[in-house]
Amino acid sequence: MSPEADPVPRVVEVVAPGPYATVQDLGRPGLGHLGVPCSGAADAPSLRLANRLVGNPEDAAGIELTFGGACLRFPAGAWVAVTGAPCPLTLRLPEGADGSEGPGSPERPGAAGPYAPVWVPSGGELRVGTPTAGLRTYVAVRGGLDVPAVLGSRSTDALSGLGPAPLAPGLRLPLGPAAGLPPIVVDAAPPPPVPRGVLRVLPGPRDDWFAPDALEALCAAPYQVSRHSNRVGVRLTGTALRRVRDDELPSEGMVAGAVQVPPSGQPIVFLADHPPTGGYPVIAVVASADLPVAAQLRPGDRVWFRLHRPFIVI
Repeated sequence: MSPEADPVPRVVEVVAPGPYATVQDLGRPGLGHLGVPCSGAADAPSLRLANRLVGNPEDAAGIELTFGGACLRFPAGAWVAVTGAPCPLTLRLPEGADGSEGPGSPERPGAAGPYAPVWVPSGGELRVGTPTAGLRTYVAVRGGLDVPAVLGSRSTDALSGLGPAPLAPGLRLPLGPAAGLPPIVVDAAPPPPVPRGVLRVLPGPRDDWFAPDALEALCAAPYQVSRHSNRVGVRLTGTALRRVRDDELPSEGMVAGAVQVPPSGQPIVFLADHPPTGGYPVIAVVASADLPVAAQLRPGDRVWFRLHRPFIVI
């Protein structure tokens, strides 16, 4: 390369984004009093793990894919890791490439599979298939995505419109510097077990707005995930939950995992892009440890609620 030639840009080129893909980090916590949702990765543990596999800080921005289907090109080459809903991966090398990390490098690419660091050589493409289970898959790139931050986060918020727009073909996402990051020392991480469709819930702040047996009814039979679900919430169909109060509830603060019940009686489990306030009563709240399970529910899945009453030591 001549001194005048432009260096190969350190970017991720979006050849195909799949059905729906966004940039996500760990969100904008602490701004709910200003009307700003937290947002961030719907399945935060999966994004954290993907970042650790490539030596990034856990809060680095990555890509959240919904139903996979993406193709990403790396003009300068990069280490990537894919976690979350398991998808088949295909690594397409440019003509004449042997996959090594740089000229004369003895390092070889990792296996083109999830839950492992994978070296994509210059000009190579990573193709992500459709998940065999679950809904959301995460792609972390060493250095992180260096798109502009809004209110301290690079996350796309589908509800408020904050952050970068959803990914589209031809988009080029800049990468942050990899210099100074710790070396990649993990060959692979054991994939977590496929989560069962069970969500533990605690009684909500407005469970008294419902019939005395409403919590038991919520947990008595499975609900089915509606196709109208999104990052705001998982909409469910099943046993309608009967209210005993018909007056209006003033808007009050909402949290991720809140099980809100509109007049239809069909519950909605709030996810990462939920509004900071809401006016429908909350009958229960999903345990925070089960939020990643809720985030991986796909339309048509069945889900059971289980009442969880933790012991309190005094």
